[in-house]
Parts: sequence; structure tokens; C-alpha cells
Amino acid sequence: MEPASPDLEHRVAARLRQLRADQGFTLDELAKQSGVSRSMISLIERAESSPTASVLDKLAASLGVTLAALFAEQERPDAVPLARRADQPEWRDPATAYLRRNLSPPAFPSPIELVEVILPPGARVAYDTASRLSIVDQQVWLLEGDIEVTVGDRIHRLAAGDCLAMRVDRPISFHNPATEPARYLVALTTTARSSNPR
Repeated sequence: MEPASPDLEHRVAARLRQLRADQGFTLDELAKQSGVSRSMISLIERAESSPTASVLDKLAASLGVTLAALFAEQERPDAVPLARRADQPEWRDPATAYLRRNLSPPAFPSPIELVEVILPPGARVAYDTASRLSIVDQQVWLLEGDIEVTVGDRIHRLAAGDCLAMRVDRPISFHNPATEPARYLVALTTTARSSNPR
């Protein structure tokens, strides 16, 4: 399995530090909020660890952003509204080898984030975070293969062409029960909650 590129690891590290500072969290506060150890957060922020998707999702949820936002650049009003294929960052989860690619133009202000995922045969990716600082809605459009998406305690079996909409407010897992990779598109929107639970 190929590791994440050093450039991407440094981008995630810088983005995590910036988002934590924006929220006014210390390392200890983010650790308490997310359930991720202070030492692990510190390692990620120094680009000295290859965290799993589950760990990154816990941090993203506690910071009020999506997982995709950890791989994105900070929004800029002068950002170009086009993302060429060669400029779309890819990241491979060290635990499951699933590959995700941010499709959306980097730093371009938009309420929608698009991500392409390739889930290897037999792989299962679980996002156990239910409580989030923001309201996140997503739709999953299966392009190739078969997957099972568990939202809370309900299992949805998707075949190519199927699209599933959900609010990300409970544990969600993606499982590829087939012998071929599955490829799907994820579209996400994030809305700030009216009051901060902190």
C-alpha cells in the first residue's frame, strides 16, 4: 500500500493546526472533544503520523468541518473555480487502503464538496462520530461495483447507479462485500449550527 505523499501529509498537518486555532482549541481541548489522544493530534500536526480515516473524521467532526476539508486549502476569494485532474489531492487510508480524491477546486468558496472514493474488495470504513459541531448532509452515488452503507442501524445495499442521501449525525460505515473495487462519488454540504455546544 502506498503511503500518503509528504506534501499531502504536510497539508493535513497545517490544515488541522489552522482549524484548531480558528476554533480556539488547545491540544488538550481538542483531545477531550474528539476522543483522539493529545499525543496523536500532536503527531498529526507535525506530519509525523499517518492517521486513519476514522481518526481524521473524529477530529473533523470536533472542528465543525467535513473529512474532505482536512485535505482542502483554506478558502480564498481569488481562488480559481477549476480543479484539473492532476491537481486533485489523493489520500489512501493506511488501515483499509481505500483511496479518496478531493474533486472540488481547492480554496474556491462553495457550499458543496465533491469526493471520489475507491473502496477495495472486502474493505470496511467506519465513521463512528455521531456528535458534530456542524450539520453535514451527504449523498453517495455509486459509479461502479456494490457497497453496503450502514447509517445508524439501517443497512442500504447499493448497486451501480444508486444514490443514497443521508444526514451525517450517527455512525456510518461503508463496506465493499464484492471481489472487485467499488467507486463512488460523495457530495457534501455543511451548515453551521445555530448555537455552539462547546
